[in-house]
Amino acid sequence: MSDETHRQSAFALAVADLLVFANVEKYEVTFGEAWRPPEMAAIYARDGRGIKNSLHVRRLAIDLNLFIDGEYQTGTAAYKPLGEYWEKILGGRWGGRWGDGNHFEFSPVPDT
Repeated sequence: MSDETHRQSAFALAVADLLVFANVEKYEVTFGEAWRPPEMAAIYARDGRGIKNSLHVRRLAIDLNLFIDGEYQTGTAAYKPLGEYWEKILGGRWGGRWGDGNHFEFSPVPDT
């Protein structure tokens, strides 16, 4: 198994941990975007909606949709408990720190 595959596996387990935490805290989450093809990342970057070298391309980031009492949450503040929990996981970086509340990624990641 390559180093990248090991990181992806560790990321998947960390996401599972985050999902269990969300469930225990009575949040409902669904998957938003977990993998982004490089071509889509380039389009997002061109349109100012992302970056070309997104960790989604490397399968090391996920966007989650959050529901509280059945209501879809769009504000970063609603994600804060999940984000703070995620940051306690080794390598977890929460997008809420830069205005992307539903984004959870695994860093630091060595350049490849």
